[in-house]
Amino acid sequence: MNKLVLLLAIITAVVIVACSGDSQESNDVVVTLDWFQNANHVGVYEAVSKGYFGEENLNVTIQPPADPAAILGLVANGESDFAFYYQPDLLQARQEGVPVVAVAGIVQRPLNSIMTLKSSGIETPGQLAGKKVGTPGLPWNDAMLETMLEADGASIDDVEIVDLGWNVSPGLMAGEVDAIIGVYWTYESIIMGNQGFETNVIYPHEWQVPNYYELVLVTSENNVRDNPDLVERFVNAFNKGYEQAAKDPQGSVDTMLALNPDAEIDEPTDREGVELLAPLWKSEGAPVGSFDGQRWESLVTWMKSQKLLDESFVADDAYDSSFSK
Repeated sequence: MNKLVLLLAIITAVVIVACSGDSQESNDVVVTLDWFQNANHVGVYEAVSKGYFGEENLNVTIQPPADPAAILGLVANGESDFAFYYQPDLLQARQEGVPVVAVAGIVQRPLNSIMTLKSSGIETPGQLAGKKVGTPGLPWNDAMLETMLEADGASIDDVEIVDLGWNVSPGLMAGEVDAIIGVYWTYESIIMGNQGFETNVIYPHEWQVPNYYELVLVTSENNVRDNPDLVERFVNAFNKGYEQAAKDPQGSVDTMLALNPDAEIDEPTDREGVELLAPLWKSEGAPVGSFDGQRWESLVTWMKSQKLLDESFVADDAYDSSFSK
């Protein structure tokens, strides 16, 4: 074999190996949102639009959930590879045996809150004594309310709880209740304000509720164990998307709208909300997507005190911080 033929054979072999490697590393990935498309999700759309997932050889499909209650089940059984979810609810799901793990922090502080109408003059939890408080009927929100009341010298027995289901905001605007809990100050407060109902927001982390992660990125235990390279590639691109969104919040809304032309997106609300959210995608001195183990421990400890988790629950089992560098 002469040198030219040998050289061509080597080049051909290298190309074949390289193409084979690309094929092996390319993955189709399904991501399930926690709700319909909104400003909380702009980072993942930036990662698609800017090619960050493509750089990691990932072909990503993003889906709103058909049933928000089934999100973790989809991840656990492999129908979805990743999903947006809520830290407190993730902990409770793991206690029930759902094999899912958080691999990146998205919103780094609580969005859930107590809201009152500004016209009421109610600005602290203690001022709710003798008042009606509308809730979605979830134990997690009831425990938050109880802690916030006690932090301001009141008691859960001092208020009348009204289960409004998911219609908490309309209940407040209609005057059925004096306050509501279980609503996001980056979303519902904007909607109510646009309808002429200015609100006061009472933040849980200012009233002895741990400063938890409102939204986290989750995947299955199987993925973490069997496909760590896939998880690392996805999280790397995902975090880049949120870094980009933080730099250009309005541009990230443009991207979400462009990639979802048929979705019913509340553009005015999301344009206002994204400006509130952008500073919350990273903690001071920590990169986008990172976790603080102490914050997981403090939330678990508090949830145990509220009988929301068993004493045997181990916080470290619920998250893996190795993928967000």
